[in-house]
Amino acid sequence: MHLFLIRHAEVEPRYQQVFGGRIDMDLSPRGYDQARTLAQHLRRLEIGAIYASPMKRVSQTLAPLLANGAPQPVVLPDLREVDFGDWTGLRWEEVSERFGVSAFDWLSQLELAAIPNAESGDALRCRVEPCLRQIERDHPAQNVAIVCHGGVIRVLLALLLDLPLPKTAAFKVEYASLTQVEITRHKAELQLLNFTPWREPAS
Repeated sequence: MHLFLIRHAEVEPRYQQVFGGRIDMDLSPRGYDQARTLAQHLRRLEIGAIYASPMKRVSQTLAPLLANGAPQPVVLPDLREVDFGDWTGLRWEEVSERFGVSAFDWLSQLELAAIPNAESGDALRCRVEPCLRQIERDHPAQNVAIVCHGGVIRVLLALLLDLPLPKTAAFKVEYASLTQVEITRHKAELQLLNFTPWREPAS
């Protein structure tokens, strides 16, 4: 099985560098362009099934791909983005000012259940893992895409690669990026990380 983990495209400017989480925001104009370029690339992959978060920024990212004849997505509510509790809507520097912790340590803070009123790392795994296992069970030897969020992609990688969630801070997961994992009976192997087809080649 080849699993393609796809993050939604860039969000509207007022939510960039913000812990958006459960806020149901739109894409930016650049995000719509990224989504179109991403769709052109994904057409080559012969994707047999698509699973998606219910959030608006994901459905807007998917729209160009669906217009090109891709399978209709199965929307799984538990693929929604992390609930950041009291950090929701705050910029990274505001988190540092109000809570006295580095926002760059957000994965460790989730794992410690240290973000007020947010999901814990355990709670996050408990809602995302059944989605992953359902997809693995229902699509052996297929190409399957999961279109979701940066936080959820990190949880999926932690589950697939048997990593503590904070260790996934070492992986960059950009807007409209593609990460590929091959899953066999014996192991999961990371084959591609954070590929961004919309990025222009360096001159």
